[in-house]
Amino acid sequence: MSRRSRSIPTIDCSGSSPSDAAPDRFVSHGSNDVAVQAVIPAAGEGTRLGELADERPKGLVEVAGRPLLSYAFDTVQSIGATHLLVVIGHHGEAIIEHFGDSFEELPITYVHQRERRGLAHAVCLTASYIDGPFMIHNGDNIIQTELQQVIDRGQEETVDGVMLVDSVSEEAASSTGVISLRADGTIAGMVEKPEHPPSKLVSTGFFVLPQAIFHACALVQPGPTGERELSTAIDLLARAGYHLEPMEIDEGWRLNVNTPADIERAESLLD
Repeated sequence: MSRRSRSIPTIDCSGSSPSDAAPDRFVSHGSNDVAVQAVIPAAGEGTRLGELADERPKGLVEVAGRPLLSYAFDTVQSIGATHLLVVIGHHGEAIIEHFGDSFEELPITYVHQRERRGLAHAVCLTASYIDGPFMIHNGDNIIQTELQQVIDRGQEETVDGVMLVDSVSEEAASSTGVISLRADGTIAGMVEKPEHPPSKLVSTGFFVLPQAIFHACALVQPGPTGERELSTAIDLLARAGYHLEPMEIDEGWRLNVNTPADIERAESLLD
């Protein structure tokens, strides 16, 4: 699919289904410039962290003496991000107080997710700030691998988006977002926490995506938990014919930090 060149209309993130936003009408920016804007979703409550997150946001829980969120900031800065868009929610004012308006001279814009309505909704809220292909790095993930190749591949004219994936066991795949592949190796679809995973390739929480993802996010309806899943939005793009490629972690590691045990494992890996 060639990149589109039409302008982006206003995005409605309410979860309604506008009549003119069917998948074949998705549009993107029409540019393959470097993805210099980075969206960092950090609105989660961290309920599985127990008392560690009772009085502070998940992103400020310490891992090896540093706020969890700072690892995502470091990562996107190292691959050329020039602007952070941080989506905050639970105790979000503490994140603002801690980091202020910049991270090591990298400017931060805070976007408030007033209600917990899922990752697709969180990403959708940043639409008005994005002016081209952009990165997403989930704020509760620590990724220690080479990501420049993901950025470089995302700049190819024939590529609409790239998703960093990890190969896991079937059991692990059933607990997260899993992709299915076409014969040519591109992403055919994505499903969240399937009983029977279509593959063992799962999301790592890092993506380079086109602006068209915002239209897909706006179409996503709440799932069984009441949240709007980003995996559903990516599935919509893939089924609409967008050229989305997976890139598997070759060396290094990534960890989604959800529990005290995850913190211990991250600290042992970072040591």
